[in-house]
Amino acid sequence: MQLANVDGHAVLITTVTGTGVIHGIDVAEASAGKFGPGLPALYEDWDGFHAWADTLDTTDQQPVLVTRDQLGSPSPAPRQIVAIGLNYRSHAAESGFEPPTGLPPTFTKFVTSLTGPDTEIVLPPGGKTDWEVELVVVIGRSASGVDEADAWGHVAGLTIGQDISERVTQLAGPAPQFSIGKSFPGFAPVGPWLVTVDAVPDRDDLALGCAVNGETVQDGRTSDLIQSVPALIASLSTTITLLPGDLIFTGTPAGVGAGRTPPRFLQDGDQLHSWIEGLGEQRQRFVAAPPAQTPGA
Repeated sequence: MQLANVDGHAVLITTVTGTGVIHGIDVAEASAGKFGPGLPALYEDWDGFHAWADTLDTTDQQPVLVTRDQLGSPSPAPRQIVAIGLNYRSHAAESGFEPPTGLPPTFTKFVTSLTGPDTEIVLPPGGKTDWEVELVVVIGRSASGVDEADAWGHVAGLTIGQDISERVTQLAGPAPQFSIGKSFPGFAPVGPWLVTVDAVPDRDDLALGCAVNGETVQDGRTSDLIQSVPALIASLSTTITLLPGDLIFTGTPAGVGAGRTPPRFLQDGDQLHSWIEGLGEQRQRFVAAPPAQTPGA
């Protein structure tokens, strides 16, 4: 199942053609108002919704045409966005760190940074803005003290995220400010849609990558994760309760701008294209901040 946020309405994606034409089924209409129209309530009753969607005969439904500019985050109102650092062996190596033992560095991306998959992002003035393609987990059932063997059962599905990072702010001060440096407006694009775990090619080994202006800069596989998705959920849930609709950014592979020689950061006009096998793609365009207004001008 592929579940999209289309102008705030839950839509089951039925077809995506090679030319990019997208068709779907409006959940509220198809369920006669039992589910939807928004997505947050679906995660609160994920088991019930999933069971209904599995039995839906889509051939009896009137399809709706979906355009990419209508897509928002497939979980538009998470109560928590948890992000994980140094969780790929290749990225830990390029960053000059030994692979973490136990739970890797953990921070949040504040919810005001959350957007849909295809966006324009204003570059913070004086910053060094970097890319980090990531597999994002959407929680479907509350998780507290979960065993690793049971963790996949708490996942609604998977999607794509970019952990956009402004390195100057992130590393400023007497201690790093990861959450602040990674939470500027638009710095958490997520989508294009949620894909349930049973519909992905291999939940433990997916190809992922991104390109800047057509040049591939990250090219990895989720099998390189130091802590797998179920291990992360088990580790996190020993301290925090993961809630339906919450997002987990699981880490990024090697190839970030800060790890290149020389370092490379996003510039005005740059185009970022990200993808994960079986989950789709997303695109961002970066623009310079407008000049500051002179007081009294």
